[in-house]
Amino acid sequence: MFWLLFKFFMFLVITLGTYVAWCFFTLPDMEKAINRTRQPSTMIIAENGNEIQSFGNVYSEVVPLEELPPYVADAVISTEDRRFYSHFGFDIVSFTRAMIVNLWHRSYVQGGSTITQQVAKNLFLTSNKTIKRKVQELLLAFWLENKLSKEQILTLYLNRVYLGSGTYGIEAASQKYFQKSSRDLNLLEASIIAGMLKAPSRYNPIAGEERARERAAVVLDNMVKNDKITDEQRKNALKMKIGEDVSYKVEGGEYFADWVYGEVNDYIGERDVDIYVATTLDQNLQEKAEKILREMIAANKKRNVTQGAVVVLDKQGAVKAMVGGVDYYKSQFNRATQALRQPGSSFKMFVYLTALENGYSPNDVVYDVPVDIKGWKPQNIDKKYYGEVTLKTALAKSLNLATINLSEAVGRSKIIRQAKRMGITTTIENTPSLALGAFEVKVIDMAVAYASVANGGYAVWPHAIQEIYSRDGYQLYMREPDEPTRIIIDYAAEEMTEMLERVINEGTGKRARLPFFAAGKTGTSQDNRDAWFVGFTDKYVAAVWVGNDDNTPMKGIGGSGLPAQIWQKIMSETD
Repeated sequence: MFWLLFKFFMFLVITLGTYVAWCFFTLPDMEKAINRTRQPSTMIIAENGNEIQSFGNVYSEVVPLEELPPYVADAVISTEDRRFYSHFGFDIVSFTRAMIVNLWHRSYVQGGSTITQQVAKNLFLTSNKTIKRKVQELLLAFWLENKLSKEQILTLYLNRVYLGSGTYGIEAASQKYFQKSSRDLNLLEASIIAGMLKAPSRYNPIAGEERARERAAVVLDNMVKNDKITDEQRKNALKMKIGEDVSYKVEGGEYFADWVYGEVNDYIGERDVDIYVATTLDQNLQEKAEKILREMIAANKKRNVTQGAVVVLDKQGAVKAMVGGVDYYKSQFNRATQALRQPGSSFKMFVYLTALENGYSPNDVVYDVPVDIKGWKPQNIDKKYYGEVTLKTALAKSLNLATINLSEAVGRSKIIRQAKRMGITTTIENTPSLALGAFEVKVIDMAVAYASVANGGYAVWPHAIQEIYSRDGYQLYMREPDEPTRIIIDYAAEEMTEMLERVINEGTGKRARLPFFAAGKTGTSQDNRDAWFVGFTDKYVAAVWVGNDDNTPMKGIGGSGLPAQIWQKIMSETD
């Protein structure tokens, strides 16, 4: 009997030893693991240098343990591994306690891993909960304890651990959540970071400041129990403020940031370094545009208008504000750059501009009389006919019949070429209804086209990226000014500007009036499915669209109403 038990014991030892040896020989290459590739981070910043959005995994610079306030290490050790300085990489007490708790609950509710084991897992292994991974984690923990000092292990841990929102390491997290270096953390901030280690996505301040503070209170209690701080210090810490003044952080701008991020590789190609992308975004204008659009659409909800988009450019095409929808977190679809919507009468500008370039003048007469083109019989919005009218009056009143007759006289193919030359990138079908904007365009394209009129007739390319540089300051890209390319005859651009100014002062765009120069055009598609206002001042160009994603009609919403009011409020902020 004894001999059988001995043989069984030896079999278990040999089997276990073989398995451990297999785990050892299949350990990952430690050098490669330390230097493993990652997605470089990209920080998008406004023209004033403030952050709009970050993409990718942000790794911090390595901050030595001795440069951190002592309570940072105390908070982490008191919460994650109280016997860190006394164990050899494996804490038998914590492991036994965790096993008992898990067996009692019949599920995994408590972990017993040491900081050294977490470093082994984070640095070399995956998070897969397998026996092999746990054995390898233990072997690597013993190796780390043998090769490195406790201070070095803790430094590795603090500088490589994931801390939520794409940040790795205490310095990246401190900059992200508190806008300061980890060297300057106060006791409460240190406790919040230590508390995040349990569940970074849940306990970080961005996910919920109140929850982060509640978790920090648990950490502070642990520090008191571990004799690292007094109860008085704990009470004082709970009253501390977290973070620097964060008013510089751009509120919103997510649609813009996504658009810019999608273009970065076109400028510098693939890269393996963290970069900063300096953009043209005006923080104040962006925040005001988002607020105005959101509030104005909410106020008109009963009229079945649920969405909108805004693009603001300067006269050279630099994007100063971009709002792609009323709520980015409900829908990331960018209606400013991706949506295709009918421009309605806002397209009439191209018809009249083409006429001006082909010998017409604003005072020339066009006929606002019934039209019948192969059975198509459009009408003016008021169902009236105005007979002989000047071009400037026909545009100011947005007369459909006069515009169609002018379009047919000038030539639709010429109008299409003009629109394409000015920045319309979508397909324009050569049909009589093109004069009324019965095809689809992008909001940003309409802003670009009107910018060519606003700047006196020069081509405009929409752009947002001014400079791209690496974290260490090495310049990877710098935008050079575009060579002026005239695409509109100078006198035609000037006359068109005067006619569009008349639209606001005397015509359908009265609700867009400003106490300074403004010119623009209203637009409404069939059945009030789309409503627009596109125009410019001496300084900026803006296109506003409102409607519904499902293309359902709005109730009485036209370009002369809500879009003109939104445009007026936004442009009032640019003076």
